[in-house]
Amino acid sequence: MCIATIEDSSWKLNFDGASNAVGNGIGAVLVSPNGDHYPFTCKLNFNCTNNMAEYEACIMGLQAAIERGIKTLKVYGDSALVIYQLKGEWETQDPKLINYRKVVLGLLEEFDDITFNYLPRDENQMADALATLASMIRANKEEEMRPIQMSVYEAPAHCCNIESEEKDNNSWYQDILRYVRDRKYPEQATENDKRTLRRLACDYVLDGDILYKRRKDQVLLRCVDAVEAKLILEEVHEGVCGTHANGFTMARQIMRFGYYWATLEGDCINYTKKCHKCQIYGDKIHVPPSPLHVMTSP
Repeated sequence: MCIATIEDSSWKLNFDGASNAVGNGIGAVLVSPNGDHYPFTCKLNFNCTNNMAEYEACIMGLQAAIERGIKTLKVYGDSALVIYQLKGEWETQDPKLINYRKVVLGLLEEFDDITFNYLPRDENQMADALATLASMIRANKEEEMRPIQMSVYEAPAHCCNIESEEKDNNSWYQDILRYVRDRKYPEQATENDKRTLRRLACDYVLDGDILYKRRKDQVLLRCVDAVEAKLILEEVHEGVCGTHANGFTMARQIMRFGYYWATLEGDCINYTKKCHKCQIYGDKIHVPPSPLHVMTSP
């Protein structure tokens, strides 16, 4: 493991403790100057108060910093009592906390420069989550749990299936396309399946490699697969010209633009239900609180 040098002057430590009816846990996070996070968490198998858990978390984080040779450290915690006691602004009168403060002061001698800062709880989420996890979980003393690795996903997991659908060439209209082009049926198709496929194929027209669906007014709509349908939904609903319309309006707009897929209307409705902005502003009433009267000049 890389040992920090004195030049590493921007290391930060966030700590937090959790004490509840289920158990007690502590969490700490060391943040390097490059922004790398090193989480630590521990379950406390002894009775303690919330303030004791906060001190335990601070001590665990300081010891981890000392092991890495860090000499300059900024410590952040959401416990005002612990922070201001360590800064010397508040007195320590609780007998349970006096020994904890002595331990911390002893560890401070290992640092060249260390500061303690109060941080609101909503800005100390990672340390709080680690402490809560340690307090809730039942850990086995003989088994060591590896540090938690957290990733960030930019898209839902089912998007991977959509991409594979395109690569496998298994779009919803493949059976229709094959019948219109080659007059071939899918393997293991029953007589009822063949009859249904022939009836559906009457409404489709093939132009080169592009399949179109013929509407009742004889307008041709280009058939698109799941990947293209997703892009069309995004653009029509919240793109440059998107108006965050409801599902039925979106479906009519897409068909006017000349596109079609089998689950068009249902996908439009589901997409609007999952739109974050629509959920926030959808319930706002745009009607004035009192009737408006037209005022004309005399």
